[in-house]
Amino acid sequence: MTSIEKRENLLYRISQGDERAFDIFMVQWSSQLYNYAMAMLKSKETVEEVVSDVFMQVWRSRDKLIEIEYMGQWLRTITYCKVVTRLRNERGKPTFVSFDDIEAFTIPPVEAPDEKLLSREQQESVNSALETLPPKCKHVFFLAKIERMPYKQIATMLNISLSTVNYHVAYAMDHLRRKLTNGTNNEQ
Repeated sequence: MTSIEKRENLLYRISQGDERAFDIFMVQWSSQLYNYAMAMLKSKETVEEVVSDVFMQVWRSRDKLIEIEYMGQWLRTITYCKVVTRLRNERGKPTFVSFDDIEAFTIPPVEAPDEKLLSREQQESVNSALETLPPKCKHVFFLAKIERMPYKQIATMLNISLSTVNYHVAYAMDHLRRKLTNGTNNEQ
């Protein structure tokens, strides 16, 4: 059975109400969603509640799971909406939290898929450079380049224009290029 067939089988079982299959699904996705929510909220208890709310919504929507083409993007969108709702409730804003209201975003350390691609020092340099990005820019960059989310979907999810997404990604790439180039030149 291929990984796609396994995924579809798991989603089918969940859509039929199989709680054991849903447990497997939660194990597969919980750490990614936790890290994504933690990047915005910074409170372990709040993040755990948000991720729990996400999985409750997934369970309530289980009959539609098979139709979802990009599960990770769908789950991150739900998580983002839950984070925004949480921020809205905490700040007493009844209707709207903008992208600007998310004050911090922390990218989990990037690891090279193959040790031969980047040395530990190079990985640390990349992670240090990522941390120097402004929070909003870092968030957009994370979604676009690390999570590989389509720019249009990022714009919709964050309620910003496509040109704003393009600006943040271009700014981040230029900023990282300058930081990493300067770091390399300083070592020589």
